[in-house]
Amino acid sequence: MAQGSVVITGASSGIGEGCALHFDKKGYRVFAGVRRASDGEALRGKASDRLTPLLMDVTDPQSIAAAVRSIDRKEISGLVNNAGIAVSAPVELIPLDKLREQLEVNVVGQVAVIQAFMPLLRQGRGRIVNISSVGGRSVLPFQGAYSASKHALEAISDALRLELREWAIQVAIIEPGAIRTPIWEKGFKRANDMIAQFPDEGLDLYRYLIGKMKAAASEAARTANDVSMVVAAVDHAMTSPKPKTRYVVGKNAKMLMLLRHLPDRRRDNIIMKKINSFTT
Repeated sequence: MAQGSVVITGASSGIGEGCALHFDKKGYRVFAGVRRASDGEALRGKASDRLTPLLMDVTDPQSIAAAVRSIDRKEISGLVNNAGIAVSAPVELIPLDKLREQLEVNVVGQVAVIQAFMPLLRQGRGRIVNISSVGGRSVLPFQGAYSASKHALEAISDALRLELREWAIQVAIIEPGAIRTPIWEKGFKRANDMIAQFPDEGLDLYRYLIGKMKAAASEAARTANDVSMVVAAVDHAMTSPKPKTRYVVGKNAKMLMLLRHLPDRRRDNIIMKKINSFTT
């Protein structure tokens, strides 16, 4: 793919920011999706004059349409769908409005962005890179809602890859494990806020496992891989003559993928034994 222009959602921090700065440095015209003008200005301060912030909320169709209209191009070379949130809670206790929010942002929002930018992508024979997760193919306790959203994104990506072959539009899925980004802090806060709203009888049922999962999450955050590993995978997906359809990123992600080949109950036993080993 020749150097051109790339749209990146969720570019205010973490993986999105890393990708925006990387492609800007490589000479691309980067359109960086952010929800707040202040985030856009902060990003511009780290990049060249080529980078253009796009005010865009993936759950707001009017916001997405305005972002498309603001692009001074008739085509784009690529779209990186990175915007997303992580909701963690037992399936039995998760508030349904939080489940809807999880799916709205991580699934419906991604489709809305793809639909809106498809005319520009088709014109430029661009590429689509969807940031999924190892959770899209391997589920842990309390990650049912998040993994459901990533399972869905995997399915949508597979469908797109088949549907867009006629126009030579490549579709790749990035499946990171634990990556050092602000999503951990946001996820911890979101989880704690939800736990505070759980009824006592429900909380008592899961109190032990909540403690273990908090300890496991803290350890995962401490040993998380650098964002640069995901950025490298996105770069390959965007620029290689023969991009992969999936990129599993990080040692823990590869280990979880290996466990997928085991019988379900054996895999469950291994996962729970590891979780129970953490000190609360």
